[in-house]
Amino acid sequence: MCLLRLPRITQPLEKEEEEVAALMEQIELEKSLYSDHEMRKLEEEEQLKRKMESSYDEDEAHGKTVIMAQDLEEKWEQKFLQFKAAPRITDADKSNDRTSLNRKLDSNLMFLVKQKIGNQELWLLPQVEWQPGETLRSTAERAMATFLGDRIQAKVLGNAPYGIYKYKFPRAIRTENNVGAKVFFFKAFLQSSDLSQAELKADYLWVTKKELGDYLKSEYLKKVNRFLLDL
Repeated sequence: MCLLRLPRITQPLEKEEEEVAALMEQIELEKSLYSDHEMRKLEEEEQLKRKMESSYDEDEAHGKTVIMAQDLEEKWEQKFLQFKAAPRITDADKSNDRTSLNRKLDSNLMFLVKQKIGNQELWLLPQVEWQPGETLRSTAERAMATFLGDRIQAKVLGNAPYGIYKYKFPRAIRTENNVGAKVFFFKAFLQSSDLSQAELKADYLWVTKKELGDYLKSEYLKKVNRFLLDL
């Protein structure tokens, strides 16, 4: 099961993207109409001008609010100055804590677990052996529950696998009817970043597509990369 935590924030714009965004913003500004607030501000400026010219009728202001558009803008400006955006780089990024979901917020993160295959311990996407009577999807869901518990909130995508990896067993354990195995890959999106209720039952990591090469064997990685899009 390829379990993905989707990006929480957008990726930083490239230089060309920033230039196009600035151009589109300028075009939109030039072609846009005045907003209600801008119309109100122009009206108040006109009233102030007439008042200074002694042609302002005091009855025009009767019953109207004393909060001017300019006052509102100054109030909004103060709120804006007090606003502080959350950092794009988290503490988990700084410490390179790859067990944390609170890292690489602008990228997909994939869940890896350490599993014993034969005499080796390998980093893999969560997998379990198919049982008679199961569909491939139900086996994939069981793999996820095996390593994360039944309380994990995730959306499995489709009933058909996204990829397949075939390998042969070492000669010492091959039999006439059991030469190798097939691994079918399903995908799921993590729907809750709160894993406090999850029952983590193995060594695990949350890694980006670029970091997969640090853990997965080359042939296995090739098959995984075929169905992964990290846009």
